[in-house]
Amino acid sequence: MTQKIGVIDYGTGNLRSVVKAFEHLGATVTILRNPDLIEEEHALVFPGQGTFDQCVSALNQSGFDQAIKEWITQGRPYFGICLGLQVLFEKSEEGSLPGLGIFGGRVKKFDLGEGYKIPHMGWNSVRWNLPENNPMRKNLWDGDQFYFVHSYHVVDVEPGLTTFTSDYKNTFTSGILSDRCLATQFHPEKSQVKGLQLYRNFLDKVS
Repeated sequence: MTQKIGVIDYGTGNLRSVVKAFEHLGATVTILRNPDLIEEEHALVFPGQGTFDQCVSALNQSGFDQAIKEWITQGRPYFGICLGLQVLFEKSEEGSLPGLGIFGGRVKKFDLGEGYKIPHMGWNSVRWNLPENNPMRKNLWDGDQFYFVHSYHVVDVEPGLTTFTSDYKNTFTSGILSDRCLATQFHPEKSQVKGLQLYRNFLDKVS
């Protein structure tokens, strides 16, 4: 079966690298600008870009806010990237609008002190905090390198939610997994072979 992937576009970024990555893996990709069309897709991918309030406002105005909430609540496959992770939580220091609140937690700016640049940008390792036989980390290992570019990160994550972690002076949440909802602070589409492997593992759970 060819997986049909809907990539949410709210008008703020270049989606080309994300689209090309999933097409390279054999998926059929549609860029979605209307939430009424999501029922035709097997999975949603949201590569959020811009600022938190800009992102949330665009989702609210388009109706994608409710569409994403219902999609994830129903246990359907979702992959969020960067802001596509952060907006799943309750609020962010970057703005004043509430997030989607699908998960408990908030987003705060790095406070690292002298010697650490913000944004955190470049390659960094990830710890999966999952059993090695978990399908989502097939051919992925603790210490694998992924590409990051962000100034904010998720904190106070609700108990029981699986989190991936990385270190930048302190340990921070670099991704989450809940049922078939996967979201990462890093950019798999910019992370070469390991990024493609994570996308491949996600597609394997799409039916």
